Amino acid sequence: MSLPQPVPPSWKDLGKSSTDLLQKDYPFQGTSLEVKTKTPSNVVFKVTGNRNAHSSVIVGDLEAKMTDKKHGLTFTGTWTTANVLKTQVEVENQIANGLKLDLTTSVAPSNKAGHKTAVLNAAYKQSGFHSRAMLDVLKGPTFTADTVLGRDGFLVGAEAAYNVTEGRISRYALAAGFNAPEYAVTVHALNDLKSFSASYYHRVSADVEAGAKAVYDPKHTNGGVSIEVGTKTYLDAAAFVKAKINNSGVLALGYTQSLRPGLKASFGVAIDTQKLNEVDPAGPVHKVGMSFVFDS
Repeated sequence: MSLPQPVPPSWKDLGKSSTDLLQKDYPFQGTSLEVKTKTPSNVVFKVTGNRNAHSSVIVGDLEAKMTDKKHGLTFTGTWTTANVLKTQVEVENQIANGLKLDLTTSVAPSNKAGHKTAVLNAAYKQSGFHSRAMLDVLKGPTFTADTVLGRDGFLVGAEAAYNVTEGRISRYALAAGFNAPEYAVTVHALNDLKSFSASYYHRVSADVEAGAKAVYDPKHTNGGVSIEVGTKTYLDAAAFVKAKINNSGVLALGYTQSLRPGLKASFGVAIDTQKLNEVDPAGPVHKVGMSFVFDS
């Protein structure tokens, strides 16, 4: 008898280990602040703000999240500084075990064009199987579905989008990979199998992680391949450093420190090694930023 298979990651999380290693904890685009608090009645409030280093524009969100674990119900409401109201209602494991439904909407009251969105989502996961479906009610409408199958660490996934009004498949993609406790490899064929990416993640030891990603996209890489490699090293239980470099010569460094329980600070810098002495009128060649997170 074969052992029960674990639930594979969803389509959007294929290659997540490598993506997180190369993208997260590099706050060099500006200064950001996140404050999260929780009331005795399990209502979570989160305030986020970000100041873009290039434009000096400050944007922010105010979010309230209420969860009823007994009935598997979660409600999230968000109000942004762009005067956009967002709501999300989630129901999980009520209709069937492993099934999650949610309705996400947004509306911009001050937008003359009457910007509105309404998206229905469904996700179903079982042993060795993870599938999602999304219906964008107001755009198209467009129906998108993806499925990932997993067995003994091997993963195979596919995604397709169908435009209901036009009666045609508007987008499709394939992916395959292998996940092990200490490493993961993922290959994507995206944009109707016209662009490709391959990612690799390796936990070298308890304190060191490494990863790389290569992307071939004829529309954005001038017929070539863009490559990025990075690493993460834990200095101790409360601090780590990260570094990455791409084939364009941009070197990024990040440092994250937990100052105390619930308080984390991150600092990042991006240096264009091919333009060390140049000044670009369009904006700074090198970037520096920081991020602070308070979680009570």
